Amino acid sequence: MPQEARNNKVAISGATGFIGKRLGQFLETNGFEVVRLKRMHFKENAENLAERIKGCSIVVNLAGAPVAGKKWTEAYKREILGSRIDTTQKLVDAIHEMNTKPDLLISSSAVGIYDTYEVHDEFSTNYADDFLGDVCKQWESKAVSVQTIDNVRLCIVRLGVVLGREAGAFPKMLKPFKMGFGAKLGDGYQVFPFIHIKDVLSAFWYLMQREASSGIYNLVAPQMLSNQEITNALQQRTRKSFMPFVPAAALKALYGEGANMLLQGQKVLPKRLQQDNFHFAYPDFESVLDDLLD
Repeated sequence: MPQEARNNKVAISGATGFIGKRLGQFLETNGFEVVRLKRMHFKENAENLAERIKGCSIVVNLAGAPVAGKKWTEAYKREILGSRIDTTQKLVDAIHEMNTKPDLLISSSAVGIYDTYEVHDEFSTNYADDFLGDVCKQWESKAVSVQTIDNVRLCIVRLGVVLGREAGAFPKMLKPFKMGFGAKLGDGYQVFPFIHIKDVLSAFWYLMQREASSGIYNLVAPQMLSNQEITNALQQRTRKSFMPFVPAAALKALYGEGANMLLQGQKVLPKRLQQDNFHFAYPDFESVLDDLLD
């Protein structure tokens, strides 16, 4: 965890979201000045955005419409895609306009880029051929274009499901179990790639401070569990009865194509962080529950 900040000004897009809000608070606690970029700022031209992030040595790109919990209509799919690739392109354009460039761009992506069949580390190229996989590929390609600028380091973080106490996926996961309606989703075989929010913050800090770090990083816990195993763990902790399963057809009726987020999962390992001896404070689901349910 933090010792001493290397620099003291960072810009964050998506700063009002679950991860962005926590990251901004974390960085301010550890000596950073945080510039919080709002959606309205991306309606400005690149020159104005460049002025807003002037003096920032780090830019963190977390912007994007939520992919979970809403039905994927054609209109919403366009919002999911546009909110990611347009924002990322605008940030890269703004960096081009800056006289003094930031040292580092950290741009988010998702483990949904991977297919649901193979086990994936950061060197895997077995990508999904569905909508979310295509979003991630386009999203990352916009971030990669920053590499045409000299001396700007790029880290792309492929996030799993980020779990925290107050917001994000975990309260929504926990609620039906507390009410006695917790159940596996579909057949329950799908893998659930998760990571504790505190490990996400530590990983961001690690990438910011370690100048040798660049390229793709999977931000998931080392443990791979199925939805059935997650369901069993939550049932044991809450000690409530639960239904056998939630039918896949019901989820598809609610969320359309977005139900794939719940019914499919990627087998992902954080190989590069492990090779660098990064310390996961919450390496398995039991340790996550110990913290979030205490």
